[in-house]
Amino acid sequence: MGMNVNLTPQLEELVRSKVASGLYTSASEVVREALRLMDGQDRLREAKLEQLRSDVRQGLASGPSETWDADAVKGKARARRTSKPTEA
Repeated sequence: MGMNVNLTPQLEELVRSKVASGLYTSASEVVREALRLMDGQDRLREAKLEQLRSDVRQGLASGPSETWDADAVKGKARARRTSKPTEA
């Protein structure tokens, strides 16, 4: 399937420099690689979004939130730290 694509001058220069570097043999190869990378990023983004949705569902299903006292939490942590034996 043939397709014509219009690029900005900056993108066109980027494609030309990639081919000139010897890493790619043609502009088509550069574009194919760029599209593969974009597809991979899209898949990763979708996986992260689905994990976030799952975490939100899990949080909502865990029940109502509870209030907490920051000073009490700090106090417990300090007590734990002071009760640990010191290493020599």
